[in-house]
Amino acid sequence: MITREKTLSIGKYLVSPLTRRTDSGQYAASVSIRSGSGSSTHDRIFRFVPQFPTRAGASQYATQQGLAWLQATAVA
Repeated sequence: MITREKTLSIGKYLVSPLTRRTDSGQYAASVSIRSGSGSSTHDRIFRFVPQFPTRAGASQYATQQGLAWLQATAVA
């Protein structure tokens, strides 16, 4: 089961960290970065390799990675 954590609204983007408990009992992290609306919605999903002992750790990592992606996009 995938759990959506607290979504952040940053400018035109919605950053949604996602966590999932793996078979080993660890937590996997991913993040959704959404922009646009209606038929012009674009959603990027990033899945990460590191696993975490807690859901909070996985969520924090996903949030940090999403914010880093937005920062890199703004600079480019």
